Amino acid sequence: MTRRTSLKITDERERLLEEASEIVASGPDDDPPMSDVLDAALTHLVQSEENIQAAREEVSPEVIQRFNTDVVGLRYRTRVESRWR
Repeated sequence: MTRRTSLKITDERERLLEEASEIVASGPDDDPPMSDVLDAALTHLVQSEENIQAAREEVSPEVIQRFNTDVVGLRYRTRVESRWR
């Protein structure tokens, strides 16, 4: 990962941050800081990949595919890879 000194907030990124903020917020009047929203999103990504890897031995590929996302690009029982890069 390349470290950058700034984060460009595009319209799409702003929309995703707003949606994620609503998920992280403890209530309708809560406005969590962006760092908390990013931490939660990163933690969720890592845990999702770990959960899918663990479930692959117990659950059919068709069931796991239902929980697949664009970020955790599952290719049946071969591997998990990111489609972002």
